[in-house]
Amino acid sequence: MAATGLALFDLDHTLIGFDSGMAWCEVHERTGRLPPGSHARYLACCQAYVHGHATLHDLHDLLVAPLSGLSPETLRTWQVDFAEAMAPRVSPWALQIVASHRQAGHLCVLVTATARRVASGFSALFGMDALLATESCNVSGDAGPSAVSILGAPCWGAHKLDRVQDWLAQRSLGQLSDHASWFYSDSHSDLPLLQAVTHPVVVAPDPRLLAHARTHGWPIVQRGAPAHERKNRSVSARRPCQHADRSAT
Repeated sequence: MAATGLALFDLDHTLIGFDSGMAWCEVHERTGRLPPGSHARYLACCQAYVHGHATLHDLHDLLVAPLSGLSPETLRTWQVDFAEAMAPRVSPWALQIVASHRQAGHLCVLVTATARRVASGFSALFGMDALLATESCNVSGDAGPSAVSILGAPCWGAHKLDRVQDWLAQRSLGQLSDHASWFYSDSHSDLPLLQAVTHPVVVAPDPRLLAHARTHGWPIVQRGAPAHERKNRSVSARRPCQHADRSAT
């Protein structure tokens, strides 16, 4: 696969101005596919995570557990309907950023801690060449029905860099250092990958990443958003699952 560069993108609060997991719960609770209170339970888990009382594994399992018994066809229907609901919430700014890299001949890859089963719709909406996300697996319990857990490490923090390097190696594309590369992110947790690319770009960054970007002279851009996304955007609403320094384990 010939390409002149590699463009990597975080998802939540970078390409989109909201939490994809919360949006997933909102959409499918509204249609009746998820039980009442699903969105509230996910938000409560986010808040517990922020305060150190939950992990990324807890967030993932809460989000993906209802999908464990779905057939591939049913899951695909959920994903397609979710993507259709999200399309109006994707800003022209974000679409243009990705399109500009595609027009330049760059491989475009979405690199997100969001579960693949949720993030796949956004990958399609943006026309990404690949999706690197947190992978899920079904695990058999002693009591019968299978549960859902994270397969390997979550695609978060330093693991994002590992996933990108593995992806390149699997495609015989060498290492990240062999390429002109861009990574767009809002979060200080993405510093390992931001520091590894040749062109880090921070988007509406959290305070720690903003300070780091200013110190190192990195470009700082503000994310464009559809008009209806600009209303009532409190910090807690925009970044419900972010914290100054959390472990992914």
